[in-house]
Amino acid sequence: MADTKRLALLEQALADGNGILRLEPAWVARDFLPTLFRIGLSEKEARVGTRGHICERWLASTTKADNAVGPKDEGLSYVALDHGARMTLREAVQIGGPMLLGAAYARKHGNRLGRLPKIYDFAARIPHHYHQMAKDAAKVGHNAKEEAYYFPTDVDMGPHPETFFGVHRWIVEDKAQAKVILPYLVDWNSDLILKHAWAELLVAGEGFHVPAGILHAPGTAVTIELQEDSDVFGMCQALVAGKIIPKSLLFKDVSPKDRKRYGERIILDQIDWELSSDPYFWENRHLEPLLCDKQPGGSEYWIYYNTLKFSGKRLVVKPGKTFTTKERGVYSLLVWRGKGTYDGIPVKGDSPGDDELLVTHAKAVTPVKVRNTGTRDLEIIKFFGPDINFDVPMKKVRK
Repeated sequence: MADTKRLALLEQALADGNGILRLEPAWVARDFLPTLFRIGLSEKEARVGTRGHICERWLASTTKADNAVGPKDEGLSYVALDHGARMTLREAVQIGGPMLLGAAYARKHGNRLGRLPKIYDFAARIPHHYHQMAKDAAKVGHNAKEEAYYFPTDVDMGPHPETFFGVHRWIVEDKAQAKVILPYLVDWNSDLILKHAWAELLVAGEGFHVPAGILHAPGTAVTIELQEDSDVFGMCQALVAGKIIPKSLLFKDVSPKDRKRYGERIILDQIDWELSSDPYFWENRHLEPLLCDKQPGGSEYWIYYNTLKFSGKRLVVKPGKTFTTKERGVYSLLVWRGKGTYDGIPVKGDSPGDDELLVTHAKAVTPVKVRNTGTRDLEIIKFFGPDINFDVPMKKVRK
């Protein structure tokens, strides 16, 4: 379809939504872990053969999932259009960036949203892994992946509601990474790398901020994650959920040249050992909700903060009440629970297809009324990219 026709479709969708786009759900499968079926799909729908299980849903995504097997558009969100027309959000941003993002944001970020929200649901703990920092992700043509988590309050936490982080401090102080950690990467036959990490309990309504380069093995709580727009990682734990995962996942985002030259030692060079052994990790990275706006109709809280690379809020509107929201720039949102209207657009939680919107810059910077038409709290999660919320709270780093 020619760009002029696609642009006309986008302009019509924006006019119909008065500056707001409804988005279709984007489901993502993983082949190294099963799911507990807690994010809106039945067991039959979530089992996808050699692709594994659909364990994740990506939100307002312009990032393609980096899976070895899967649809060519896996991970990409689609704009909900009439008359059977199809357009990914990535295409919409590319052809109509200033209309969606605002001229200044589009110019600075090259018609990119610059962040990726997702929900994930795993039946076992994710393997101990890290995400490449910018210097290493750039070698394979990708962005770094800093991320943050929020654990919703009304979902079963699963069998392992704790996350392993990092390595014990003495390993770094004694410069013993090669002696202690490297053998697990070379042998690739166990999960015993976890005995050199520590665990934090996952508490509903709270979360963590995890910069790139930090080792972590997330627990089984359903997690609403916000991150940089990337799918880079290196798995460092071989035995997961009773089976040995492919060693190719250790080197997934290592260049062939570095793998050939350095072997498993290259992994040690890509981990941020100082952050991965921070003795004040909890104090510096744990996120509790911080009230940022209170009105008679409800309250809003920062839940993703401590970084300027992205930010996010949780809005709660009481039954039968309204809340007026106004932001500094483009954002997407997920209606997690309840039902109502967002600037007059019907929305409903627990209903993929009715629960996800992109609010363009022009709409976001004007007052928008959010109305709860149901009998329970209307709970909405907002996701922002970089260079929008410069007032996002930052924790005082403890050393």
